[in-house]
Amino acid sequence: MKTITQWLAMVLVGSALALSGCMRRSAPVAVNPPPSLDAIAYAGPAPVPVAYAAPTSAPALAPHDAPYHLDAGDKLRVVVYGQEGLTNTYSISAGGSITMPLIGAVSARGRTPQGLAAEIAARLRNGFIREPSVAVEVEAYRPFFILGEVQAPGQYPYVPNMTAESAVAIAGGFSPRARKDRVTITHADAAGTSRTIAPPGAPIGPGDTVLVDERWF
Repeated sequence: MKTITQWLAMVLVGSALALSGCMRRSAPVAVNPPPSLDAIAYAGPAPVPVAYAAPTSAPALAPHDAPYHLDAGDKLRVVVYGQEGLTNTYSISAGGSITMPLIGAVSARGRTPQGLAAEIAARLRNGFIREPSVAVEVEAYRPFFILGEVQAPGQYPYVPNMTAESAVAIAGGFSPRARKDRVTITHADAAGTSRTIAPPGAPIGPGDTVLVDERWF
């Protein structure tokens, strides 16, 4: 028969062991498991927030910033180096071409001056000059037109980098009944004819027509 002392010792040892086991246990913690290789391969990485800016419209390209395309009424200076008989001033006809010695009519409408120079050189190289060197520059641009409420509507020589406002100035300024906050610009090219309502500071090109409307109040 166990004595009371032995029984108390056994109770103390059991209690110590129970407390030891409890102390080794930690409270459960919620941990997100690391993604598996399959999850990465098939699901891809987690989405990353992206900030989107509101789209803005690009400013319209001014005509004088774009490559210049030739048309009827332009007067050109064509220089063929070493060939005085070919170097001359040529006007583009209503049909859109210039006529040169040796090679005859060369289509100029819709070409840039550099493109026309390359075409002339190719035509001369075909049985006339071994290695021709050609340069083309615009000597005088085709005129522009201004109509409506200006002092002197009509046709005027074009000057590079013109605006509708400077066109109005060339035409003597606005009439007393003119609407001064906008104009209508008509532009024609190989793609067709377009009409744009624009502020007076808008650029115009050779051959364009500027219409100044009448104000109603």
